[in-house]
Amino acid sequence: MAANMYRVGDYVYFENSSSNPLLIRRIEELNKTANGNVEAKVVCFYRRRDISGTLIALADKHAREMEEEMENTEMLELPEKQKHQLRHRELFLSRQLESLPATHIRGKCCVTLLNETEALKSYLEREDAFFYSLVYDPQQKTLLADKGEIRVGNKYQADVAEALEDEKDERDLSKMEDKVWDPNSLLTEKQIDQFLVVARSVGTFARALDCSSSVRQPSLHMSAAAASRDITLFHAMDSLHAAGYDMTRAIASLVPQGGPVLCRDEMEEWSSSEANLFEEALEKYGKDFTDIQQDFLPWKSLTSIIEYYYMWKTTDRYVQQKRLKAAEAESKLKQVYIPNYNKPNPNQLSNSVKPLVNGAGAAAAAAATGAPAAAAQTPALGRACESCYTSSSFQWYSWGPPNMQCRLCASCWTYWKKYGGLKMPTRLEGERPGPNRASTSPHGLPLRHSGSPKFAVKTRQAFYLQTTAVTRTARRLCQDLIRPRLLARHPYFPVNSASIKAECALRLPEKLKKPSLKPVERKPLESVVRYLESHPRPVREPPRSASSSTMAPPPSLGNAPTNSTTAWTVNPKFWLRSGTSWPNVRRFRTRFMNSTEPYCKDV
Repeated sequence: MAANMYRVGDYVYFENSSSNPLLIRRIEELNKTANGNVEAKVVCFYRRRDISGTLIALADKHAREMEEEMENTEMLELPEKQKHQLRHRELFLSRQLESLPATHIRGKCCVTLLNETEALKSYLEREDAFFYSLVYDPQQKTLLADKGEIRVGNKYQADVAEALEDEKDERDLSKMEDKVWDPNSLLTEKQIDQFLVVARSVGTFARALDCSSSVRQPSLHMSAAAASRDITLFHAMDSLHAAGYDMTRAIASLVPQGGPVLCRDEMEEWSSSEANLFEEALEKYGKDFTDIQQDFLPWKSLTSIIEYYYMWKTTDRYVQQKRLKAAEAESKLKQVYIPNYNKPNPNQLSNSVKPLVNGAGAAAAAAATGAPAAAAQTPALGRACESCYTSSSFQWYSWGPPNMQCRLCASCWTYWKKYGGLKMPTRLEGERPGPNRASTSPHGLPLRHSGSPKFAVKTRQAFYLQTTAVTRTARRLCQDLIRPRLLARHPYFPVNSASIKAECALRLPEKLKKPSLKPVERKPLESVVRYLESHPRPVREPPRSASSSTMAPPPSLGNAPTNSTTAWTVNPKFWLRSGTSWPNVRRFRTRFMNSTEPYCKDV
């Protein structure tokens, strides 16, 4: 009974879809509608899967900074599986309110602000336990910290100077303050009270002379009450102090030459329509005076609105509204009883036909149901659980897109509905281990229970483009129409496939008549013999050794020795030893290699 009783302030699960995870909300109000149903006004909490990847990266950065600041290495010491499951326990608070039917409540949970002194592993040890540390704004798409931080440093704290000892304060304190009242004056308490009565009388008379005041307070009683407010008494005491506590001068200052002094406060300055607007704005925005000024009372200053608010709280109207709100809150629902939800889930798979491993028994299932073998095959027949890889469960649930034919066991389905994820990390977060590390293919890929090698989780259905023979032929025959290079650079250009197929059908018979390879044209043997006779191969002289040859000096070497008996060799080291510069050596070697003149002669 107590488990099914839900009160204001409880954190509960709401179900809005049979296949999606449960929503996590906090009950703010329980209201009964006109048709007798109960609606819950709730505060929204969001999971990591509900916000964008950019904000997820920002949240992870915030978590790392907190760990570094606290010097907490607990997160790093957790195994990958627990890190993965801990991400499912993180929520993001929002200020968004929504109304949901109370009949959609599916149970209670516990949501707390992240406790820096509590171990993160404790959230995994408790069932239905969640934590949050950031506030998510669905409209602005922002993440903010839920609590303020104590800022430490010279920018935020004042540097306290050392205490001065044995030094006198030579400042004139009288110049640093204004004296507004002297309790040690010569006037007695009775005389002061009599002067205040005179000030109230002058204020009542001034309101009788003022046209606007006579409209707002048409009766003498209301005028006297307005003249007795604090603004009149403060002005009277200021006048008495300014006159040096001389009664004659003070009374004369209340009635100057132009007429009696009229003192008004914000309560009297505001009209009844402005007061109604203020109460309406206060009901909508609360004590957000800036929004009240912008949306309801732009002609009033912020100081005037704040002053009026604290005067309004002293009136009978405020007391009356407070009593009405208390009575309304008393009449509201404090709790509601929601029975357990026992209807079968639409994602529940039928267990009337027991699926066998690798899809065996499809023919037997067809014979038992009287349906064709393909129709008797239940979704994901023979497949293991996508989360824990178990192949046996008392109940199975379809999970993911229908074309994927994935399923979850009963335990993993409950985990998915509550925490919005799978127990094991997916391929996007790192490849998770299979049920048996030994059962792997020769290529190192984990094997499924069905016997086919694949990854642990198939995020999307694999496909490839298999073209027909006609399409491949059209690519060759109609390149001038298809223009593949242009289409590759402009993938959004339309292609008229019908005209290309028609043109391909016309060109194909002509193409079949032509040989696929270009015939080789061979020259006759007589022309080859004539060419070889007219272009004989030059005779190559045998190479000579450098030691058996001497060379005459070339005429263009400037620094070369002029003695004709000097032996010139091809070796450049000899040239350098003879005094010839290296550029001349290089120049000579080039001329020697390219020239046909007999530079070398036998010794």
